[in-house]
Amino acid sequence: MIATLRGEITQIEENALIIELGGVGLRVFVPNPLRTRLRVGETVFLYTRLIVREDNWQLYGFESQAERELFDLLLNVDGVGPRIALAVISGAGVEMLQRAVFNEESDLLARVPGVGKKTAQKITLYLKDRLKPLDAFQAMATLSDVDSEVLAALTALGYSVVEAQMAIQSLPKDAPQELEERLRLALQQFRAG
Repeated sequence: MIATLRGEITQIEENALIIELGGVGLRVFVPNPLRTRLRVGETVFLYTRLIVREDNWQLYGFESQAERELFDLLLNVDGVGPRIALAVISGAGVEMLQRAVFNEESDLLARVPGVGKKTAQKITLYLKDRLKPLDAFQAMATLSDVDSEVLAALTALGYSVVEAQMAIQSLPKDAPQELEERLRLALQQFRAG
């Protein structure tokens, strides 16, 4: 089994990286936020999971062991294969997924492209007793009702759950609590970035 790999990125594809190791280029499917941050020529270290099917071998790579473990858990959910598991990690991230699971907010997961309402509910139910809270989750658990509405508005505008979450976390601590003002400030985070 291939547990980790370190190599040079020689190509970036729509949903994967080609990483060269000892003269061999491996196609590694990675979460979108990671793929968009990396550049050709960089050396990358990934925690990996090799999925072997009857007619196909696919390698999936993650920045952290927590992401890889989450990927493995998601694969155990009925109806969730590697592509949907990767989409959930790409679209929601570890912290947002934990928030959705622990607060039973499957609608957050249903916003991830490729994840329907029933699949989101299955994921939430399956992971409820299997996920361990992270320190980052403790901070997210205090997301106010107003910020939940801001999150919903940003995702309705086409931003991913991860992007929306990062914009909300970037708001100044003394920011007004009115929905419109918090949404305006969150949108400014995208223009600044």
